[in-house]
Amino acid sequence: MARFPRLSALLLPLALAAALLLGAVGLGQQTAAAPPAQEKGKMMLTIFLKHDQSKTLTEIKAHLEEKGFWQKFPPPGVEVVSWYVMMGVGQVVTLRFPAEKLRDVNLAIEQSAWGAYRTEFYPTYDYRAAAETQRAQTRK
Repeated sequence: MARFPRLSALLLPLALAAALLLGAVGLGQQTAAAPPAQEKGKMMLTIFLKHDQSKTLTEIKAHLEEKGFWQKFPPPGVEVVSWYVMMGVGQVVTLRFPAEKLRDVNLAIEQSAWGAYRTEFYPTYDYRAAAETQRAQTRK
């Protein structure tokens, strides 16, 4: 390095900056606890069922009844984690199910909810425990 004093003067600060950056990235990533055995292979999905506002509530209910929504959704083997009404939007449903049931969930929505709702799908994960841990660490 003595033969290239300018190069070593540049490399040392760059190496330190890279080490600090990599360390900060590592600190920022939380390692979540492994899911319980019964959760492995399962996924969560949040579905926004946005009301078709060109229809009255009576028309929406009639459509859902005609298409068999309540018989088809959620399909067998799918757990409802939460189901909320979001005023002015529609309903927000979070499901947990084995990943191989994703097609069944999609078909149930396509066959029975389309026409009453516009839908949006979001892969979801439970962050509550990690957020509580982070909050507790911040308060110390």
